[in-house]
Amino acid sequence: MAKLRRKNTATTANATTAAAVLKALANDRRLEILNWLKDPRAHFPPQVDGDLVRDGVCSVFIAQKLNVSPPTASEHLRILTQTGLLRAKRIKQWTFYKRDEARIADVKRALRSAW
Repeated sequence: MAKLRRKNTATTANATTAAAVLKALANDRRLEILNWLKDPRAHFPPQVDGDLVRDGVCSVFIAQKLNVSPPTASEHLRILTQTGLLRAKRIKQWTFYKRDEARIADVKRALRSAW
């Protein structure tokens, strides 16, 4: 019985995680961010601190490109980071974001196998 209970807990946790990822992807702005970060050099200007590809894109540039306030962009970035789709890196007083390609590949595989 304990073994069955553990499996149900794991299944519930996976379903909760999947729901959070789907909710994150259900927003056009967050999809735009993920798309832009796929090829950051094509979508963002050079940065003084941090390499666009190696370190990610500064949240200030992401907010400007979205044409939203920094707090609004920060909320989108927080959701994408919490679901593991993005990774954040601090350099000086700035936070840089890049895609977590391994996590994105896992999500794609999970979605394909779900049906």
